[in-house]
Amino acid sequence: MTDPFHSRPHSPSAPAPAPTTASSGPEPAGEVAVLKACLNGDRSRADHPGVPITPAELAQSAYDAALAGAVAVHFHPRGADGRESLRWSDVEPAVSAVRARCPELALGVATREEIEPELDQRLALLSGWSAGPDFASVNWHEEGAEQVAGLLIERGIGIEAGLFTPDAARKFLTWSGPVVRVLVEALPGISPGADGVAAASAVLEVLPGGFELVVHGENEWAWPVLEWARSKRHGLRAGLEDMLTGPSGETVAGNGELVAWAKGSARQG
Repeated sequence: MTDPFHSRPHSPSAPAPAPTTASSGPEPAGEVAVLKACLNGDRSRADHPGVPITPAELAQSAYDAALAGAVAVHFHPRGADGRESLRWSDVEPAVSAVRARCPELALGVATREEIEPELDQRLALLSGWSAGPDFASVNWHEEGAEQVAGLLIERGIGIEAGLFTPDAARKFLTWSGPVVRVLVEALPGISPGADGVAAASAVLEVLPGGFELVVHGENEWAWPVLEWARSKRHGLRAGLEDMLTGPSGETVAGNGELVAWAKGSARQG
């Protein structure tokens, strides 16, 4: 399994991976450019019985997603109480379990401020991380995003820049650090726009070319944004963090089925 994300950790002193540009040519017709699975987010079993919580569950869910076509996974490690955690003692077992089951899969984790609202405490927790995940998502609308990113890079962890709004995109462009990719995120109630496609388009209008992109929506915006992103040859994201059913409300058992739908939904719908 190859890794088109260039997501293995790079030395902070080394230049950022060369960005993909239009000169590399379009994907073959009908092919998914890049497909990433988002395994759990802040969801609980009350949202869907297939939400993976424990390291073993995350490992199995990542394996199912990889079999369905995902080349990378993103997940939110949990503590013993089932809540999202930034403690390395919670992050490391989750990363190690997924790595052991899926050694060639690119692994990413969350750092969002809702997990630890106090910036100083968040930075203190992140300072205890070691090299392990290939990348971590940093939401650029959050206070201290640049500090969080810098701390992760020092630990050999790549940065996935999460952009929810055009203002966040403009803020991101003032930063000169390396990124693995840019994640354009359309979230109902947060991202400005009449719908998910409008919200994602508004962020993309701010960005220059040259970034590896994954474009996704959440909840009612998830499937419309995914199909639009597919039509534009952007990278895709699917999983229980973003959607709880198939594109037409189909019941799914878990992340493997959602990734399979995302990989082939344009032909199945």
